[in-house]
Amino acid sequence: MRRKDREITDFHEIIEIIRKCDVCRLALNDEGYPYIVPLNFGLDVRGDQVYFYFHAAVKGKKLDLIAKDNRAAFEMDCGHNLLLFEEEMNCTMAYESVMGHGTIEHVPDEEKFQALKILMRQYHAEDFKFNTNMMKATTVLKMTVLDMTGKRRNNTH
Repeated sequence: MRRKDREITDFHEIIEIIRKCDVCRLALNDEGYPYIVPLNFGLDVRGDQVYFYFHAAVKGKKLDLIAKDNRAAFEMDCGHNLLLFEEEMNCTMAYESVMGHGTIEHVPDEEKFQALKILMRQYHAEDFKFNTNMMKATTVLKMTVLDMTGKRRNNTH
């Protein structure tokens, strides 16, 4: 990372940024070009291991790409705020972001309910009841995070 002054190395700080985000962008391998897809996600932390959960239809391009190569990069960001410095006649953007790499696998049917509850927890604080009949038409994916870095640009110079 070029700007070491913006790097976040504390694991718990990185997790707090993730909790504030509402979209995770996955970059999958697609025959020489990355295929980037924004997804809702769920966060599960077990000790120092981070897992993300995603949902999808039962067919589609991202599932085809994951079947060919389950390695992926991810990125998420939040806390956007335009910073104007009128005297200097310039501006920049405040933000927090997390990016990294991981491997993706399908969640077995018997674990889908719990995985979807984790996903819902990212967006709804209480235990959210959902129609379990839709699980038949839903693929649930689990990413095991291999590495991640955090970065922050504060609301100051």
